[in-house]
Amino acid sequence: MAFNTMSKLSATILVLSLLSTPLLSNACGSCTPPPKPCPTPAPPPPPKEKCPKDTLKLGVCADVLGLGNVVVGSPVSSKCCALLDGLVDLEAALCLCTAIKANVLGNNLDVPVTLSWILSACQKSIPPGFQC
Repeated sequence: MAFNTMSKLSATILVLSLLSTPLLSNACGSCTPPPKPCPTPAPPPPPKEKCPKDTLKLGVCADVLGLGNVVVGSPVSSKCCALLDGLVDLEAALCLCTAIKANVLGNNLDVPVTLSWILSACQKSIPPGFQC
């Protein structure tokens, strides 16, 4: 009887070891570490906005401010507005900002006031959040 019990025990151990071997050998897959995910590339910086017009030509806009020898109501302001015509508010503000900072319109100008004055004269407005 001891032989029969030993035989059953050996057979059971053999069957269990045969069944568990495939499970243990596949426990870690290929046993290589998973590949590291590629880092997400940083988004490209937004394109630097620039004025699509010749900033020097915006000198005629000084007349809108009364800085030139112009009679109020003369068509000079229309020359300035004609240069800004076709530009969206952001582009117009950017062009005027560039002209103001380059002293094309005159020296010692209050930038926000000057910008607002000229844009208003040309039926344009300062875009929300825009800073010169």
